[in-house]
Amino acid sequence: MNKTLSIGFIGAGKMAAALAKGFVNAGLVSPKNLIASDPVPAGRKAFRQELNCETTDNNADVLAKANIVFLAFKPNQLEEATDPIRNLFNDDHLVISILAGVRLSKLDTACGGCARIVRVMPNTPALVGEGACGFAISKSSLSTDSELVKRLLSSVGIAYEVKENLIDAITGLSGSGPAYGYTIIDALSDGGVAAGLPREVATKLAAQTMLGSAKMVLTTGKHPSELKDMVCSPGGTTIEGIKELEEGGVRSALINAVRAATERAIELGQD
Repeated sequence: MNKTLSIGFIGAGKMAAALAKGFVNAGLVSPKNLIASDPVPAGRKAFRQELNCETTDNNADVLAKANIVFLAFKPNQLEEATDPIRNLFNDDHLVISILAGVRLSKLDTACGGCARIVRVMPNTPALVGEGACGFAISKSSLSTDSELVKRLLSSVGIAYEVKENLIDAITGLSGSGPAYGYTIIDALSDGGVAAGLPREVATKLAAQTMLGSAKMVLTTGKHPSELKDMVCSPGGTTIEGIKELEEGGVRSALINAVRAATERAIELGQD
C-alpha cells in the first residue's frame, strides 16, 4: 500500500497537515509521495516544513502527482478551487472532501463527474492523533475505497463509515463536539478556581479528568451511565454535583447543541 499511494492536498491548513502527518507516521505514505497546494505562501511554507514534502500554488500539480486528493479548504471556496481543474480529474483519482455540508452530488459535479468521491467529517483532535471521523462513499467508489479511507483516517484517531444522510449528525456531534468539550473543561476549571484552586492547577485537573473519563468509556466498554453510577456514592459529594447539573439543564443543553449544529450543517449543504 505505501509503495503505490500518492496523496495530495488542495488546501494546506492545519487539518491537512494533521492528516498528512498521521499518514506519514503510520507508514502509509512517504513524504516524497506527498504534495499540497495553497494560494497562501505562509500556508505552503508551514506544510513543507512540517512534512518535508513538495508544495505548490497550482492545484493542477496536485492532480498530476497524486492518486488520492484531499479537498481541505473552506466550503464556499469549492467552485474557485475546482473550476480551473475540473477537466483534469479522472477515474484514477480518489477525492476525499472534508468540506462541511457539501454533498457528494455537488462534489461529483465539481470534479467533472469522473473521480471517485468520499465525503469525510474529521475533527480537530486529529491534530494530536485522537480524531473522531465519519465518512460516506459515493456510488462511483470502488469496493476497496472504503477500507482504504478507513485505514487512512484511523491513523489519526477512529473512523466510521456511515450513509451520507448521517454525516450532518457526525458534524453536529464529533465535528463540533471538541468545542463543547473545551467549554466543559473551562467551566470545570472556573469551578475549581471558585473553590480556591490556582487556575493552572484547576485547568490541568479538569482536562485530565475529561481525558481519563473518555478513556474509561472507550477501554471498559461500559455505558457512561454505569460508570457515572460507580462514582456516585449514596449521600456523597458526586451525587450532589450531579443534582446541580440536572437542575442546570446541562444534559439537555448538550443534546440541543448537537441537534442545533446538525441542523446548521444541513442548512450549509442547501446553500
